[in-house]
Amino acid sequence: MAPGVVVRHARQDDVPTILQLIIELAIYEKEESSVLATKESLLATLAFAPSPDIASPSDHQTPSTGDSPSPTRPARALLLFTPSGVPAGLALYFYNYSTWRSLPGIYLEDLYVKESERGHGYGTRLLGELAREVVQMGGGRLDWSVLKWNEPSIKFYESIGASAMHDWVGMRLEGDALEKVAKKAN
Repeated sequence: MAPGVVVRHARQDDVPTILQLIIELAIYEKEESSVLATKESLLATLAFAPSPDIASPSDHQTPSTGDSPSPTRPARALLLFTPSGVPAGLALYFYNYSTWRSLPGIYLEDLYVKESERGHGYGTRLLGELAREVVQMGGGRLDWSVLKWNEPSIKFYESIGASAMHDWVGMRLEGDALEKVAKKAN
């Protein structure tokens, strides 16, 4: 990786960049019409850092805590900037918990590197920063999902040692189904 790459937690003034990268990811996944995120919704739901906190591969600072994650601000974002300062990657994540291990971890909701910036080790760097955070907090694992059709990403993840969880199926409640199940709590 080229020297001068900067990875840091997102700040409030990064929201336009985050939204642009989210839109680019949705276009890549052929889901652009599914993006409901706005600058306002991101400002209201992300936990932000007060200042840059991860400066270089050799700098092992503890990431800034900035805003504490909360029920209304559950997610954090790491941004990667090229040596010339161009935003090139995003890792959007939140903390999770393993009941069997009784350990915290991180769930990577989305990892995206601009197509023009792939092949420089940026995805590996973003995953490395998240893995280091899991290790520093005494956590047990870094989890994420990948679309079955996304062979380039699957091959990349396997190349760094990730393994597919074939025994698990992702499940989701949303929209009307979510509302219907929520009413059953009454």
